Amino acid sequence: MRVGIIGTGAISHKHAQAYKNIGYTITVCTDVYEPAGRKFAEQYGCTFVSTYEELCRHPEVDFVDVCTFPDFRLQPLEICAEAKKHIQVQKPISTNLETARKMINTAKNAGIQLGVVSQHRFDDSSQFLSKAIGAGRLGKILQADAYVKWYRSAEYYSRPIKGSWQTEGGGAMINQAIHQVDVLLWLVGPVKELFAYWQLGALHKIESEDVVNALMRYENGATGVIQASTAFWPGYTERLEIHGTKGTAVISGDKLTTWDVQDDSGDPAPVEKEVMSGSSDPMAISLTPFERQFRSFGEAIQTGTKPFISGEDGYRALELVLSVYKSSREGQKVTLDNKAN
Repeated sequence: MRVGIIGTGAISHKHAQAYKNIGYTITVCTDVYEPAGRKFAEQYGCTFVSTYEELCRHPEVDFVDVCTFPDFRLQPLEICAEAKKHIQVQKPISTNLETARKMINTAKNAGIQLGVVSQHRFDDSSQFLSKAIGAGRLGKILQADAYVKWYRSAEYYSRPIKGSWQTEGGGAMINQAIHQVDVLLWLVGPVKELFAYWQLGALHKIESEDVVNALMRYENGATGVIQASTAFWPGYTERLEIHGTKGTAVISGDKLTTWDVQDDSGDPAPVEKEVMSGSSDPMAISLTPFERQFRSFGEAIQTGTKPFISGEDGYRALELVLSVYKSSREGQKVTLDNKAN
């Protein structure tokens, strides 16, 4: 597969390394800051072009990978739709549901694939837990929680657009914890209602939240909490905790670290203690789940099947995040629509 990358910031290098490892070729790149884009092109042996429109129409591109801030998603997608190029975008899918819905509809009408990069579904721990929950090994799910108590430095937020509502769509919830939001929704199902509190700029000089807490009720009756922050020095490994009538599973970072299940049977749980986490360093993450997701997206393109993490999945994760923001802003319980399709 031949890939064109829009945006050559930090995460694009993880993508580039993953593509190389699975045998995909980066043919073209672009960036609004030309020196960075040209440096990326030289490093990875691809061609730099000056505009995203040229990249999306390039004859040597099978799909476009958008590694920009989340306020720039629909613009390249509309060009890809015209050019019949497939596209995947970094999480979150967008900063608002109206744009996310238009992205889904535009891709569908053009007959192109739209994927959202949320690679932690491809961790061994997540994959195992999805199968185990589906097989009933935890029993009825009673509680499902996510704790993302991370730290980001003042330097991380030194650019005015970081943590801004306009460009990033918010702070710790939409940029950091959205990975855990996506995995919770995948493992447990839709959230019916929630209530949340936030702290805006508790530690950092940003306009959005760097501390937020939400209490949730899922459609299946389970309850749960999400705690997200970038203000807790020095940063702690994120956790997902799933509690059922038969036992408990805990994912810490990218590994299953607890599997306490009564009278368990089935494949042995891949319990490990050495984990990788972006708790204090955004780049301290494994390439393996990226490789698996990118390979899966390529297969979806070749077979015409829906991507494993589709635009609709991205929409659902964004809806939950924005519902947390709405509840925090208004001081009211929020009921979710859950109408991604």
